[in-house]
Amino acid sequence: MNADWIEQVRAGNPRAVARAISAIERGGEEARHIIAAIFRFTGRAHIIGVTGAPGTGKSTLVNEIAKQYRRRGQRVGIVAVDPTSPFSGGALLGDRLRMQDLAGDAGVFIRSMATRGSLGGLAAATADAVKVLDAAGFEIVLIETVGAGQNEVDIARNAHTTLVVEAPGMGDDIQAIKAGIMEIADVLIVNKADHEEVGATVAALEMNLNLKPKTENEWRPPVLKTIATTGQGVAEVVEWIGKHRAYLQAHHLIHARERARARAELERIVQHELMARLLRGVNGTKFDALVEQIVARETDVYAAAEQLMG
Repeated sequence: MNADWIEQVRAGNPRAVARAISAIERGGEEARHIIAAIFRFTGRAHIIGVTGAPGTGKSTLVNEIAKQYRRRGQRVGIVAVDPTSPFSGGALLGDRLRMQDLAGDAGVFIRSMATRGSLGGLAAATADAVKVLDAAGFEIVLIETVGAGQNEVDIARNAHTTLVVEAPGMGDDIQAIKAGIMEIADVLIVNKADHEEVGATVAALEMNLNLKPKTENEWRPPVLKTIATTGQGVAEVVEWIGKHRAYLQAHHLIHARERARARAELERIVQHELMARLLRGVNGTKFDALVEQIVARETDVYAAAEQLMG
């Protein structure tokens, strides 16, 4: 890493941005130097998270949202997170296949990332990749999560506006209103709205919203219908993202979200560093011996952890 490279990142040079994100995914000292060099140039992008179950059409919707912002003259960065196989360690990184019509646009940068074992729907390096895109001058950064299910709520701590995508015809409507992922929605989207069961899904979501007590001036997520394959309804989604951003600014909530995001990220890094330092100071043979004792029911995991910490 050198000053010229950082300037190329700030200028939005695609090759420099790609190299920076690759270095961040590898981790280590180089990744830390990159973040240290670009951090003061971040904090300008509006970060939009897109989450929901697999099969709801998130990638196609992200593609259409990006096109809407490009029509408005804004540069768009996209981080698409794909699951890593617990068996082979590989990842398909297939979201980019659904965004082929953005490939030739110099105002769009798309990066696929593998979770590499991280839970919560995001890769460990996602937050830092977003910082790179932010510093590179992308005004809008879209993060598409894995799409694992209702516990996929990390995106709410990484985004200013979170879109939760549902689709009709995917099972019991109660599935759409379970706790967890519903609570993080700033905008609710029922995609594939040409499906005959769309009315029931919309009604279930509206019912859930009406059951929740609201304080004065509290944001109420709109329930929007889209057909991402044709682009229908996507312009309205972008309008509501703008309304949510204006709401955050009017109620001085941008700083609160930034503070929560910084706190969560700091906690995650401290936990990772403490674990790494602990394991570096522990004899591997002792660790394996404790594992065997747990399996043999000679000790429990808490007692074993106390021995390691001691």
